[in-house]
Amino acid sequence: MTTTITADTDLLLTVEEAARRLKIGRTQMYRLIASGEVKSVTIGRLRRVPAECLATYVSSLLSSVQPN
Repeated sequence: MTTTITADTDLLLTVEEAARRLKIGRTQMYRLIASGEVKSVTIGRLRRVPAECLATYVSSLLSSVQPN
């Protein structure tokens, strides 16, 4: 039995992949990571963004929206 991993099931994303998922630029993604708004992990010299942290970030954005 073989398992195929697709982009939607990746646990860790590169900064560029995370930026594409949020539809923002790479520089803005690095700013979000540096400010702590989006959490990331380091594996050796590589920076990765857990996919669940993107969902957490979007949820925090939605909770800060004022209802009309």
